[in-house]
Amino acid sequence: MGVLVWLLIPLVAAVGGGLWGTWANRTRKARSDGPELDGYARFRAAMEKSGTGAPGA
Repeated sequence: MGVLVWLLIPLVAAVGGGLWGTWANRTRKARSDGPELDGYARFRAAMEKSGTGAPGA
């Protein structure tokens, strides 16, 4: 009986890992990079607008 308990531990771990993997890779509705790219574009525009230039130039 003790051997069966030790064999159930990896089985439960494998099932739990499979469920977690399914949950982690689920399809999300908003998966686009739009907001991140918009923020990056605003950051670049702000850096170009600062006008400090390179040192020594």
